[in-house]
Amino acid sequence: MALEHITVLDLTHMLSGPYGTMLLADLGARTIKVEPPGGGEGTRRLLEHDPHYSRDGMGAYYLTLNRNKHSVCIDLKSPAGLAVFKDLVRCADVVFDNFSVGVTQRLGIDHAALSAVNPRIITCSVTGFGSTGPDMQRPAFDQVVQAMGGGMSITGTPETGPTRSGIPIGDLGGGLFGAMGVLAALAERERTGQGQHVDVSMLDTQISLLNYMATMHLMSGIVPEGIGNSHFVHVPYNSYPTADGHIIVACIGDAFWKRFLDCIDLPVLRKPEYDLQPGRYAAKAEIDAIVSAELRKRPTAEWLEKLSAARIPCGPVNNFRQALNDTQVRARDMVVEVPLKSGGSVQMPGNPIKLSAAKQCQYSSPPELGEHTDSVLGALPGYDDERLAALRSAGAIV
Repeated sequence: MALEHITVLDLTHMLSGPYGTMLLADLGARTIKVEPPGGGEGTRRLLEHDPHYSRDGMGAYYLTLNRNKHSVCIDLKSPAGLAVFKDLVRCADVVFDNFSVGVTQRLGIDHAALSAVNPRIITCSVTGFGSTGPDMQRPAFDQVVQAMGGGMSITGTPETGPTRSGIPIGDLGGGLFGAMGVLAALAERERTGQGQHVDVSMLDTQISLLNYMATMHLMSGIVPEGIGNSHFVHVPYNSYPTADGHIIVACIGDAFWKRFLDCIDLPVLRKPEYDLQPGRYAAKAEIDAIVSAELRKRPTAEWLEKLSAARIPCGPVNNFRQALNDTQVRARDMVVEVPLKSGGSVQMPGNPIKLSAAKQCQYSSPPELGEHTDSVLGALPGYDDERLAALRSAGAIV
């Protein structure tokens, strides 16, 4: 696989960091969770006994984010444990963390310290606000950066007020950009032979995701508001109720509008002033009301068949069951079986990156705490049984 020559030391916890390292592991990187004694990484305990959301004593968080990884248990706060970790760094390519700013320096595992051990090492830290600026020490979780990054202000409507994204885009965005930064640093290392530090701020990622809408504001000074599922330019472009659910219709441009008129066949919409976008936008509320009333008369499948035949962009508003059973989703291997050590398996989302030269993704079960301590330390720094026993006796490893 593409990254099978890369070794990642994974110091991450909760969601943003583990998601970033999960992406690297899915692409083949040998990803070694370095966990503390006394319970390991925090999500090991999350939902572990929930009757709906756990398997084999592991909750959905841990099961999903830690597939394809190994686990070693090292006490980084002890001198002996720190020495073990640095021995691993000598054999690794990447160290990925999402500690608060300052933690890696206090532990003696920041980029300056680790590059003295291995000049080729790439370190990546995903934090709420980054390692510079007046707010770098502030703690942050997903919804904090969603709110501060502006995205919540345009989600929902003026009536409902700001609404967070249904998926934790603050956390997931941090992990996604962290993985991207690591890949860029690996590519540059091929040219220079030197590692570097990747500094990813979750707030920065939210600002980046505002994209062209931020440029529009900076050009005009206009502060946008939430407009629900409609569009600030195109009409009709919204979610509409059907007889048995909801459907998205996205008429981008005048040509799609003409096709849509033939599909819906309502004389009241065949007004000359609606032929061009400015006229439709001026009558947005009226058009949406008429379209909603008509689409409500028939089931979703019937409208999808009719609109798709006319090549009008459309789609059902799926719940999780519908989305995860969609034939296109299944055909792209976006629901995969991950084996469990008990002999069963659990389904979860697959890898969205398809590389033509890579073999099909294979998934391994999430590791038990310290499951691979001996095998990893034996294979990479080459510790023998006597040294492993001494370190374990001293409490440096578990």
